[in-house]
Amino acid sequence: MKNKIGVIFITIFIFSGMFFSCKHVSNFMQKDGTQKVLGKNFSNAVSASADAIGTAGEDITPEQEYYIGRGVAANLLGRYKLYTKRPDLTSYLNKICAAITINSPRPDIYNGYHVAILDSDEINGFATPGGHIYVTYGLIKAAKNEDQLAGIIAHEVAHIQLKHGINAIKNSRKTQAWLVTGTAVSGVAGGTDVKQLTDALNESFAELVQTLVSNGYSQSQEFDADNTALALMASAGYNPTGLVNLIMSLGSLQVDESGFGKTHPSPAQRIANAQKSVGRYKAIYKTALREKRFKAATM
Repeated sequence: MKNKIGVIFITIFIFSGMFFSCKHVSNFMQKDGTQKVLGKNFSNAVSASADAIGTAGEDITPEQEYYIGRGVAANLLGRYKLYTKRPDLTSYLNKICAAITINSPRPDIYNGYHVAILDSDEINGFATPGGHIYVTYGLIKAAKNEDQLAGIIAHEVAHIQLKHGINAIKNSRKTQAWLVTGTAVSGVAGGTDVKQLTDALNESFAELVQTLVSNGYSQSQEFDADNTALALMASAGYNPTGLVNLIMSLGSLQVDESGFGKTHPSPAQRIANAQKSVGRYKAIYKTALREKRFKAATM
């Protein structure tokens, strides 16, 4: 009977946002008198639910974005090793990234943009919130010139600047808030410690972020990233057709469903999408110096 009353009570409090903020609900439920009447475990349940819903409504700050992305990047490095044989190659990619981002709409972020190489022959690239970019050595070897390398990096920068990852995380936080609420209530009914339940949900949330990076973004987000990458390349003085030519090359290289073949739309789809806008960027691109740099860095 007490649990049934508790369920009604928590429901009233959660959906009474017009009268109380979630913070006030949480504080109210931590009062000694309330804990004595309803029990500490149930009080914790209401607090966990209120805090979760309150957090879901908050904006993610640039600092939080960075640390979320760093956590995802750390998980990614549990699957791949860093390529450390050629520090000069990593430096070269970061210089290309700097040229792209400094001429972009979002040149400054909390801790800057950083590119690292993954020691894998797989053809793939990853972007996590907060400026972390990973490119496999296999993808670098697939590039035939600096413009194509710039296309790789610009595509990942676009994901970050369009906040594809962070928006997915914000949507997940809303879902998580309601999961915490439901789990908290059921946890009380079953006598389970609520903190353990919410900790488990937090771990599941981290796994969701990792899954997002491993499985890739939606098709529309990938198309948006390609279109934005073309603009970023043009602004930095790179030939946007470099990205289109790279995608064409990947179409002949990708023979199985791994890497780009798993996490991105088909090359034919991406080329058709990019060709709709690549014609906007008509300029004379001087490539001699870039070809010299590319050969020095990659040979």
